[in-house]
Amino acid sequence: MEWERIEEKLNRLLAEGRHGQLRGALMMLNPVDIANYMKQLDPEKLLLLFRVLPKDSSADVFSYMDADQRETLVNSIGDAEITALIDEMFLDDAVDFLEELPANAVKRVLQNTDPKTRAIINQFLKYPENSAGSLMTIEYCEFKPGMDVSDALRVIKETGVDKESVYTLYLVDDQRHLTATVPLHKVLVSDNDVPLARLVDPALIYVKTTDDQEVVADTVRKYHLMSIPVVDGEGRMVGIITADDIMDVIEEENTEDFEKMSGLAPADETYFKTPMLKLATNRLPWLMILMFTSIVSGAIIAKFENVLAVSVLLSASIPMLMDTGGNCGQQASTLMIRGMALGEVKFRDLPRVLWTEARVGLLVGAVLSAVTFVRLLLLNGASVSMAGVIAFSLFATVVIAKSIGCVLPLLASRIKLDPALAAAPLITTLVDAASLFIYFSIASQFIL
Repeated sequence: MEWERIEEKLNRLLAEGRHGQLRGALMMLNPVDIANYMKQLDPEKLLLLFRVLPKDSSADVFSYMDADQRETLVNSIGDAEITALIDEMFLDDAVDFLEELPANAVKRVLQNTDPKTRAIINQFLKYPENSAGSLMTIEYCEFKPGMDVSDALRVIKETGVDKESVYTLYLVDDQRHLTATVPLHKVLVSDNDVPLARLVDPALIYVKTTDDQEVVADTVRKYHLMSIPVVDGEGRMVGIITADDIMDVIEEENTEDFEKMSGLAPADETYFKTPMLKLATNRLPWLMILMFTSIVSGAIIAKFENVLAVSVLLSASIPMLMDTGGNCGQQASTLMIRGMALGEVKFRDLPRVLWTEARVGLLVGAVLSAVTFVRLLLLNGASVSMAGVIAFSLFATVVIAKSIGCVLPLLASRIKLDPALAAAPLITTLVDAASLFIYFSIASQFIL
């Protein structure tokens, strides 16, 4: 409700052309909120509002805009404004911005940056996509191993204002090799004459420029870091990756896993920005594969056609068996994928995981089959043998589904596939076929 009132005030000031008051109102907001407000504006008002912002704030707001807004502004503002904008932005934000622009817009932006900045940006753009090198920034404070606390504080005061993070001090020797890191809080609570070498962290944690962004995110999450240093192949420090960039990576990776678990090809754009044809083609491959694999289930039903002729109740129980089996398999696979993402479960744990899920399946299956057995007797008037066949089939289905659900993601990771590919759609198809085969095999033995 409060944000709605703020929006109304901004809209009124913008409509009435009261630019001075509009600037004051905007300066009371977080850059993220300003960028969100600008999403609803047409290109003309977007440009007007952007020019109302003070120069030192416009770069921060620009970094939080979406790709379409950024492209609109680049095509609307002059060369001098582009130069000022790039100069004010942190380097990693500028690189991310350029990676989203069309080639002609990138060329125009680079032409309006100073040679030194242009050379650095071009170097960043050469790193593989989604690598540590493409994520890092060079705006950090570095220190010599021989410095003491007073030296470090002086360097921070002199250069820290233009750096993206000063929460960690990076000790670099004359050959630019990273030798140690020192948390800022240790420096702040120590005497001025204490050498930095006495305050270093016991373990040196870093990533290489070629490491995948998922490796970076896992390392930061594991050690609870605010930032992580990036070194080249020879151990020389070239940049850092900050926590805000890692959060973006984690969100991106989680979204990609969620899409794969749902049988979707990962999308590069948001839902409303993805063309309808692209939405369809992202979904078709897995749907096509799963449609053909379901032929196995149909073949099993056709093979046991004579069993279905015995009782309508046997046919009516098929959806319940298949749905319950699919749900059980999906539960187990979700736990495995999450455990593997957090580093809690490895392939070597397969026997232990299988033993655990098998016992869980026995307990869950016993409860579900007992409830089903009583329901069939009391509500459906089934015979004891008929109820027993359906209940036991459900029990066996649950146990097998739990086992398949935990094994497939681990096997996928073993052969270097994304475990999310072995999630819900594939597991449901396999469990359906297995449950039908078990069901009809038991029914043909005890009912015919």
